[in-house]
Amino acid sequence: MTQYSAGILLFQFGSDGLAVLLVHPGGPYWRRKDKGAWQIPKGLAEPGEEIAAAARREVQEELGLRLTGELQPLCEIRQAGGKRVSAFALRHAIDTRSINSNRFELEWPPGSGTIQSFPEVDAARWMGIEEAKEFILPSQLPLLERLEDLVAR
Repeated sequence: MTQYSAGILLFQFGSDGLAVLLVHPGGPYWRRKDKGAWQIPKGLAEPGEEIAAAARREVQEELGLRLTGELQPLCEIRQAGGKRVSAFALRHAIDTRSINSNRFELEWPPGSGTIQSFPEVDAARWMGIEEAKEFILPSQLPLLERLEDLVAR
C-alpha cells in the first residue's frame, strides 16, 4: 500500500538570493549521514486528512511552529522507497534555534530491549539553493527545481 506524506518547503530571500529550510532527520539511522540526507519537513498524512492540513500539522510536529500564510502547491514526488510526497512552498522566515521537534521511541540498539527516545528532526538549517541541491535527499531534488521555477515567475 502506497504511503502518502505531505510537507512544506520554507523559503526566503536574503542577500545571497533564494534560501530554503531543510531538516536533518533524527535517530540512529541518520546520525552519520549528511549530504543526501537533508529533507523538507514532512510526514505521513492521516487517512482522510486534507493534504495541506497534513503538511501544516507535520511541520508543526517537526519544527514546533504553527505556520500561517497561503501554501503554494509545488508538486508530488515519489521517493526511492515508493512513498509519495505532496509538497507546498511557503515564504516564511524562522529562527532555526527555535526548532522544537517531537520525539519517537525506538528499540536501540536493535535486539537490546532498550527503548530510547529520539527527536524526529535533530537539526534545521537555511541553505542557499545550490547548497541545498547538494544536501537534499536525491528524490526530493525536484522540489527545489520546482521552487526555482515558481519564484522565477
